[in-house]
Amino acid sequence: RAPAPEPVPRPRYREPLPKGDRDSNPPGMGLWALWREDFLTHDRDWTAPGFWAIAVHRFGNWRMRSSAKVVRAPLTLVYRTLALAVSLFAGITLPYTVRLGRRVRIWHHGGMVLHARSIGDDVHLRHNTTFGVARRGENLDIPAIGDRVDIGCGACVLGDVRVGHDSVIGANAVVTRDVPAWSVVVGVPGYVVKS
Repeated sequence: RAPAPEPVPRPRYREPLPKGDRDSNPPGMGLWALWREDFLTHDRDWTAPGFWAIAVHRFGNWRMRSSAKVVRAPLTLVYRTLALAVSLFAGITLPYTVRLGRRVRIWHHGGMVLHARSIGDDVHLRHNTTFGVARRGENLDIPAIGDRVDIGCGACVLGDVRVGHDSVIGANAVVTRDVPAWSVVVGVPGYVVKS
């Protein structure tokens, strides 16, 4: 009887994690222009928790434009206070180290941990969405979400995963493998039902 073949390891994401030492807001736009676009994306509703989470994220990145620590220190204090307030009152954790695209819409608040390498343009997120590590000790393995991805409520995207552009992640799906572009993923563990 022949021994079982060794599993082929999946190549890990080679791009290093953002260090958070520079402004990673979309280039070519100032903070006010980004805030205005995010405000319009959230249907001009300044009370939307998703708008505030993204606005604080943009501010957290914008403060990194100053190379002088003495200038950045009070801005960092303001950012940390605002990020804590958004986390406590809206239930949305969105670290400024996540490279966030334009026109991202967070539809609902509550139970959202969005720790990813990047979130592309025109992404729609719903409540109880989780992006992050899949296992202890794999803190560098976090997902990258492509452009125009629609993520249903309760979905988890975990580990070194790339979600291709124009994909849909169904409600309560648990994605632990790469998702090709133009795909629909459902189930636990998530599998592609349409591509």
